[in-house]
Amino acid sequence: MTEENNKFPKRVVKQTFEGKFGMSDNPADHGFGRRPETPDPDAQETRSERREYGRFQDRKSFGDRERRPFSDRGRTRKPFNGERNERRSFDDRDDRRSFSRDGERRSYGDRGERRSFGDRDDRRSFSRDGERRSYGDRGERRSFGDRNSRRSFSRDGERRPFDDKANRPIFRQKPERKLYDDDEVVRDEEAVLSFADAPDITPESAGTNPAWFRRLLALTTEKGREREGKFLAEGVRVVEEILTNHIDVIIGVYVAGTKNLDENGAPVLNSLGEETFTPLENLQPSVDKARELKVDIHVISEDQIKRLSSTTTTQGILAVCRSASTKPNYEKSRSIVTLVDAVQDPGNLGAIFRTSLGFNSSGVIVGKGSVNPFNPKVVRGSSGTFLRVPFEKDRDLIDAINELHKFGYTIIATDLHGRQSLSEIEPRKLRKVAFLVGNEGAGTDQHLIDISDETVKIPMSSDLESLNVSVAHGILSYEMAKIQKDL
Repeated sequence: MTEENNKFPKRVVKQTFEGKFGMSDNPADHGFGRRPETPDPDAQETRSERREYGRFQDRKSFGDRERRPFSDRGRTRKPFNGERNERRSFDDRDDRRSFSRDGERRSYGDRGERRSFGDRDDRRSFSRDGERRSYGDRGERRSFGDRNSRRSFSRDGERRPFDDKANRPIFRQKPERKLYDDDEVVRDEEAVLSFADAPDITPESAGTNPAWFRRLLALTTEKGREREGKFLAEGVRVVEEILTNHIDVIIGVYVAGTKNLDENGAPVLNSLGEETFTPLENLQPSVDKARELKVDIHVISEDQIKRLSSTTTTQGILAVCRSASTKPNYEKSRSIVTLVDAVQDPGNLGAIFRTSLGFNSSGVIVGKGSVNPFNPKVVRGSSGTFLRVPFEKDRDLIDAINELHKFGYTIIATDLHGRQSLSEIEPRKLRKVAFLVGNEGAGTDQHLIDISDETVKIPMSSDLESLNVSVAHGILSYEMAKIQKDL
């Protein structure tokens, strides 16, 4: 096959473009094989041709050049230190010009129209009405206080001057409003204690603030109750509850009355020189009951009762009691105990005490960070029944849980993420139960939930996230009472 191919000579196909695409087929035109052309001596030199250095006959060497001063350009100058006849100042140069605002070229040196800033009539500014007025001739320029054209808008939309103080609106910061439940009176505890501890300036029988009354004012504060070991029970129902079930803790009962007057309208005084009062008619049954039980009765003015009350609308009666409580019995065979974790609303804690009493609870353990059970609002919220429920206060709940475990209690914590209800727990774990309820906003402490035995959630509609802590405690207490009854 190779021999056959060698028999025939190779053909070379040459294709020419014949000047197509602007190209020439002559190789000489492209510089290939071109012979050097003979230069024509008569032909003129072109810019693109390179000339030899020697052809510049008129070019002198750098050293032979006559040096002229740099500033002597087109005119004859004298030495630098001589008199400058032709050198003129900047303002005398006729050839330096600038353009004016109207487009005409004016010289710098001959500025006949150059004036001071205040005399320039052509320098203008726009006024408020759109008319151009000159800067220098401001006939209407007045001081800041005399500007009648400077106005402000009033509330009714009419423009009034700024300096009209009679019509100037006064803006005051709106005071912050604080909401208190049940018309609770908020006191400055430090100020009250300072007033209660102040030395007597006048005799005890004189004035409206005797020493015994100032000692009662100290009981309206948390520190005063802790220091004195006493608390105030306010209200007709609360006082009667304590008179019936806890007369041993009552020190005295104070009721509001009207001032006793003699025939001449003068106040009737007792042996100590103090004004005397007669109890109000609506409080007479409570006064008679206290006298039957041989409790000290003190009738004071309505103003003094209001100062001792923690509400703006007082019922006119209160009792001074000793702070006392009964410790729960944890050795019962069947028991329900409530652990309270950082419940700060006194109304909620008072409701928990009432619910515990209603479902025969064995006691309440109030942890640290919770409101004091002897707070006047807790006493009112429980209707005075909190003393009938054994309780401990200011306990470390971790220590309390460990102690309850020793007595065989099952710790059941309420948790939003709980997956079971109370009825789904094994019955053998429900003989001795301790409910763990938490703070109103933050809920129960997660560490306490972790060391609990069970977590439960109250089944309810998905539209509501959680219940009030006292309401949830009431539902669990009711369910547990039914379960223990069946056991």
